[in-house]
Amino acid sequence: MKAPPQGWPRMSASAFYEDPKAAIDWLCRVLGFKVRIKVESESGHLQHCELTFEEAVVMVGATGGKEPYQQLFRSPQTAGGVTQALAFYIDDVNAHHAHAVESGAKIVRALETNDYGAEYWADRTYGVLDPEGHLWWFIQRMRG
Repeated sequence: MKAPPQGWPRMSASAFYEDPKAAIDWLCRVLGFKVRIKVESESGHLQHCELTFEEAVVMVGATGGKEPYQQLFRSPQTAGGVTQALAFYIDDVNAHHAHAVESGAKIVRALETNDYGAEYWADRTYGVLDPEGHLWWFIQRMRG
């Protein structure tokens, strides 16, 4: 098996939005993502976007599209609920949480520490929904 291309993890995810440009802005401003690449057509339609969070890559796209497979893309707000949850390990979950709250993010799981016992680990975690309903988890390993 060959390694993934340079700058790509072995797994990356895609999230689809009715308004992907607004989502990109929100994800960067509130959750700390960075735009690695953003390609727009001459008419201003988002063609491709890659966001990074440390070494993680999340692609952001628009719902719909011309190709038959693109018709399958749904935002949670039109699909009737959360369609996926993406988790990120971070160094300072308390500061990240505070920034998200200050930015008006919808916290759906309060910041708390979960201790799974001495044989396992302890994590400090919170969950946040973006404006279209994607669920994002931010986790700090406390022990283990």
